[in-house]
Amino acid sequence: QVQLVESGGGLVQAGGSLRLACAASGRTFSNGYMGWFRQAPGKEREFVAAIRWIDGTTYYPDSVKGRFTISRVNAKNTVYLQMNSLKAEDTAVYYCAGRERWSTVSTVFSSNGYAYWGQGTQVTVSS
Repeated sequence: QVQLVESGGGLVQAGGSLRLACAASGRTFSNGYMGWFRQAPGKEREFVAAIRWIDGTTYYPDSVKGRFTISRVNAKNTVYLQMNSLKAEDTAVYYCAGRERWSTVSTVFSSNGYAYWGQGTQVTVSS
């Protein structure tokens, strides 16, 4: 059984930093990719970052580029999201997701491109 467990969410002031972690068990994503999405109340789920496991290639939307960094630790089967210069508009529930096999670059940007999801962790940025 595949499990993705997020941790590290919380309350932070605008301009501050948080690091989220997602530990995977029951499956290896070494031939695939993992990513982070977020969903604010009343809004659609939004792509935040992704990493191709085999070579560490990363992908970001313009809204977080330069502020967020995704990374992975192979030995721990864990992916991280370092979030700096946080803004009030970053407030959302953040979800970790993964897929065992690489497809095309376009698939990492869509929630439909992921087979497994974590339960989510709340990030609240106060202004």
